[in-house]
Amino acid sequence: MAKILLINPNISDSVSALIRAEAARSASPGSVVEVLTAPFGVAYIETRFEALIGAYAAAQLAGEHHARFDAVVVAAFGDPGLAALREVLPCPVTGLTEAALASAMQLGQRFSIVAISQRIRAWYRETVEHCGLVGRLASIRGLDEPLADIGNVQGDQGERLVQLAERCVVDDGADVIVLAGAPLAGLARSLAGRLPVPCVDGVSSAVRHAELLVAQRPGRARSGSFAPPPPKPHAGLPPAIEALLRGPAPPG
Repeated sequence: MAKILLINPNISDSVSALIRAEAARSASPGSVVEVLTAPFGVAYIETRFEALIGAYAAAQLAGEHHARFDAVVVAAFGDPGLAALREVLPCPVTGLTEAALASAMQLGQRFSIVAISQRIRAWYRETVEHCGLVGRLASIRGLDEPLADIGNVQGDQGERLVQLAERCVVDDGADVIVLAGAPLAGLARSLAGRLPVPCVDGVSSAVRHAELLVAQRPGRARSGSFAPPPPKPHAGLPPAIEALLRGPAPPG
């Protein structure tokens, strides 16, 4: 059994509801999942600066709540703050992008990402590059219409998303479709059989990967690039962030 905290780094409760529903459907029997919504930030993340804000919100929630959980998931595509949280949390941390791409790698050679907007594509491509997988990226296609309701993108734009996925296969040569972003959580499940290639969901992938990491008991880094930050003077930080930066008390 694993206790998994999923952090939605944006302020949309409707998106958190989608995350919660798909996480509950995906978790193994006995696992416990909890979803928390950012206390500040933007409705949904499209840009690098918005991702910076989301990363800070995720760090605050992780600092306040991680002690109750076996693993933490950054529940936004683009994984804002994921690498930084790995430096300071004592438990495994993963994100929707990292987990979805790991799943896609086991299903085909080239993958395409279907996203909720055009603006978001540059940030997503940089995230794929950070994961070292840009050579296997066939394309990133996104909706080009304003989003009236971020919590109902699947209802408002469902058929358009299917068309984008089909173009990824036919025009771009994708072997796997990655449906990007928490607003699309659960869509891959509902599209089962409609697309001619496998379709991957970030939330379900992240929950399952988190369970695997918990079961493996890999330990945490004490040296290398993911070792905890070295002690140094700091000021003006919220208590939860300060505690993460300070790190655990030394043994004895």
